[in-house]
Amino acid sequence: MQLSATPYEERLTAPRSWWLISFLVGVSLALILLPFGTLPLLGGLVGGTAAAAVVASSYGSLRIRVVGGHLIAGEAKIPVTALGDSEVLDPEEARAWRTYKADTRAFLLLRAYIPRALRVEVTDPADPTPYLYLSSREPEKLAAAIEAAREAAV
Repeated sequence: MQLSATPYEERLTAPRSWWLISFLVGVSLALILLPFGTLPLLGGLVGGTAAAAVVASSYGSLRIRVVGGHLIAGEAKIPVTALGDSEVLDPEEARAWRTYKADTRAFLLLRAYIPRALRVEVTDPADPTPYLYLSSREPEKLAAAIEAAREAAV
């Protein structure tokens, strides 16, 4: 397998505030279990915090990669030769493409806590997906990596 010209990888991690919320879930569960004694209180604190942290971590474990001539976004794997123009979206434009401009056939890999995004057209006539909407903290680098991989594949 030939690697793309500029491999790119980004992990869409949960924001820091979610880890505080995970701890507060544990505190809430500990307070619920307070009437049952100290051991259940500690178990609720540890167990509630751990369970909430696992949920936050699994939600934030998505990756976007450009490698081997493919764009891999979450569970989607698309050859870069099937992709067209990329458009970097500022926070206002990204919100518009998540809401009233959105096409129901589009592939959306979005995280509401990431304000910017990249919209990439799909040019494959056999694919009904009109575009990919990818939340990204660095959409300019992602667009450059897709373009470099497409040029290397040609």
